Formats: sequence, structure tokens, C-alpha cells
Amino acid sequence: MSIIRESFGLSFEFFPPNSLEASFKLWNAIDTLAGFAPEFISVTYGAGGSTRELTKSAVAVIRQNYGLEVAGHLTCVNASRTEVLDVARGYIESGAKEIVALRGDAPKGVDSFSAHPEGFASSIELIEALAEMNEFKIRVGAYPHKHPEAADDLADIEYLKRKFDAGADSAITQFFFESEDFLRFRDRCDKAGITNKITPGILPIENWDKTKRFAARCGTPTPEWMDKAYRNTQTDDEARLLSTALCTEICDDLLCEGVEDLHFYTLNDATLAQDVCRALGRKLIAPALHKVA
Repeated sequence: MSIIRESFGLSFEFFPPNSLEASFKLWNAIDTLAGFAPEFISVTYGAGGSTRELTKSAVAVIRQNYGLEVAGHLTCVNASRTEVLDVARGYIESGAKEIVALRGDAPKGVDSFSAHPEGFASSIELIEALAEMNEFKIRVGAYPHKHPEAADDLADIEYLKRKFDAGADSAITQFFFESEDFLRFRDRCDKAGITNKITPGILPIENWDKTKRFAARCGTPTPEWMDKAYRNTQTDDEARLLSTALCTEICDDLLCEGVEDLHFYTLNDATLAQDVCRALGRKLIAPALHKVA
């Protein structure tokens, strides 16, 4: 492994809590990871927009109590244009200056996305409306591996280009398991004339079996060598050490290839993300220094 630089951009994704226990877990994770001075923290929607109000609340609390930049997720699912843009205006009121604009997943039990009769038909339409507001830095999703609904890899690249043409500023990718997945994707974007920043989305593997099932739903292939490596672990501690080593190596490779920013999908657990950031040479300062009195 190479000597790792400390000066890379860093961001973390969380999901809003739906219980008291989940709230404690979320705020403990933010307390810990805020100490790495991330450029921003993002907060997701649930499937079908099911956590819309919880997301708005979490965005406001993070912004007010930690003074961090927050990117609230915004989707087109199960809401009219007016309702979606009302959420965006709520983000403005809470001090959030960034949005992750997505079409969104269909609600549980529904096979595919269907636009609300009075809603946005696509992420492109949502991005255009947000760009007209001229209030946000707009981040969007990108897919190193073919999106399950895309015709092919080229269609994914073309659609990403349309997102940038519609007003998006930058993109965050779906997670992947090998650094070459992102690097090849970056090359395809360069060839297509995309010049906007594309940040790799990093998923530290907390549970390999669950991760494999999630990856299958997302259309992300899982390497056979990685599956074998996890099968050979004997204890939870061994699996955690393997996860830390693999994730650190991927991040190291990306930084050495000129990647400037890393975005971690934390699943509201700071442990692995913290271990990887430390292994990458990122210094942890007292979280209390980031809180707003």
C-alpha cells in the first residue's frame, strides 16, 4: 500500500432514524465522523419517499447543531411537483445549501417507478426545477455498473450527461467493489465529454451476506475472489478486519489515481468508516469543535 495523503475531500451519508434507539445510533455516528471535518453530510429518503418528514428534520438538526454543510436527498416518488419543491424550500429554511436529486426507488411492493400524476416524470425534470430556483449545489447519482433499468452502459453515460446539462453540479456514484470499476467508468465519462466532478461512493462492508443481496438489487456485481475471502473468515472480528483492509485498499488506489473526494455510505454506523479514514491518514479532531453552541 502506498503512502496516503491526508488532504482529500470527505463526505458521509446517513439515513433518518425511525425510532429512539435508531436516533441514538445516528447521532453517535455523526458525533464521531464530524471530527473528520467532512465537506458535507447527506441524508437519504426512504424507498418511495417514505421518510420525507424524518429526512427534513434530520437535515435541520445536523445543520443547526453541527454547523456542517448538509445535502438533503430529494426524489420524485409519490409526490406532486409542489410537494417536492416544498421540501426543497424547507431545506433552504434549515440552512441546507445542497441537494442530492434522484428519481427515487419505487415503494415496497411495486415493481417499477411510476410518476405521480402531478409530479416530476424523471430526475432530469427535478434537476431543471431545482436549477431554476438557483439556491442549491445539486448533486446527482451515477452508476459505474449498468443501472438495472438502463439499456446498456452507454445509456447510463448519456443520461448522466443529460443530468449535468439540466443543471447538476456534480455526481456521486453507486457503490462498487473494485477500484477499477470506478476508474473505467471515469474513463467512459471523459470520453463522452463529461467534465463535472464525479465522486466515488464507498460502502464499507458491515455484513457481506446482506451486502451481496443489496448489490444484486442494484445491479452491482460481486467479485468471486471477495466472496471467497469472506467465506474464509472464521469470526466477526476477522470479517471486520477484512472489510477495513479491503475498503482502505480501494480508497488508496482511487486517491493514487487522482481521485480528490470520497463519499462513504455509513449505514449510520461510524465504526468502519472511522477505521478506514484513520488508515488513510485522516486525523480525527475533537467532535465538539464542530458543534454550534
